[in-house]
Amino acid sequence: MRPRTPRPLVVDTLIAVAMAVVAVLLAQESRSQGWPELDARAYVLVALAHLPVALRGRRPVVVFAVVETAATGYITLGYWPVVCTFGAMLALYTVASVRSLRTALACAGCTGAVWVYAGVVSHTPSMASVLGQALLYSSVLVWFGHLARRSAELTRRLRAEQAERARRAVAEERGRIARELHDVVAHHMSVISVQAGLARFVFDSNPGTARGALGTIADTSGEALEELRRMLQVLREEDPEAPERAPMPTLARLGDLLDRVRAGGLPVDLAVEGTARPLPPGVELCAYRVVQEALTNALKHAGPARARVELRYGAHELTVRVTDDGEGADPARVPKGSGHGLIGMRERAKLYGGTIVVGPRSEGGYEVRLTLPTSAADRGRGGMPETER
Repeated sequence: MRPRTPRPLVVDTLIAVAMAVVAVLLAQESRSQGWPELDARAYVLVALAHLPVALRGRRPVVVFAVVETAATGYITLGYWPVVCTFGAMLALYTVASVRSLRTALACAGCTGAVWVYAGVVSHTPSMASVLGQALLYSSVLVWFGHLARRSAELTRRLRAEQAERARRAVAEERGRIARELHDVVAHHMSVISVQAGLARFVFDSNPGTARGALGTIADTSGEALEELRRMLQVLREEDPEAPERAPMPTLARLGDLLDRVRAGGLPVDLAVEGTARPLPPGVELCAYRVVQEALTNALKHAGPARARVELRYGAHELTVRVTDDGEGADPARVPKGSGHGLIGMRERAKLYGGTIVVGPRSEGGYEVRLTLPTSAADRGRGGMPETER
């Protein structure tokens, strides 16, 4: 489980209490520093100058005003000014980190004025030193607060850009899958259209009814095929210069893929369990693409390694397992922003009601395990779309 992050209010409350405790302890040294000993009203003002900092994340400007007002009252009564500096400094930093630079500079001016006022009330012999301290501390706090604000803005912008890239990657991958799925559906619809048209002319039992029904099937399937062609045309408009696509790959062409990977420098073994049989074209395409992506990642990122592809034909499912023994312990190996990548694997598995496990192996290397139902009934029951170790 991911460790819980402490709530900001809880953290700020602890900080405020800690500062108040330090201020009270410091106040015990007032007499030794030549200042009056604190009484009850002084301790109330010390509390008001520190405890409101607990709410700095919600009302930073209001907290700053309350803290500075309490510190001014404390200084006016003639107590040691140093005791009430901690809350004001943190409040100024907070304003600079969450508000505009103009607001931060205005608050810095107030802090500097209170600092100078403390020097005047305490009859400090060196006002130049007081002015220098007021300018230095206020400037440093505003500068670091401004840097924190810019850093937070850049972080939010980066997260938004990453989310947008991930959204685009999912959309692009789904578009690619839709184009390939069109080929699968279009193939079946073409067969239906041809068979229905043929049956219309050869079927002689109750020819009137049969011919009318089969004519409807032929017409409907032809219209559906035309709609699918239109859908493909819309998809192709995104890239009008795209070259003609090669025939859709199947598991029968897996040997060619492994030969190309071996030629690229990655030894690959293939093991088949169960009786190999023709599967629905979409299922074979999904399995082929996952193997292709897994071996591509191993070729790019595993280093000196050896890979193994296992196909297990079950009664109602196909299991594909791709492993390597290279340097595959880093999950960042799998690209997330372009190509098929992990996004493509997930989307394909989800589309066909399968599950996918992607991650490092305990004994070293990397593993991709895909399980796909091989019948429409099993796919209809669905399942967990993906699992990531």
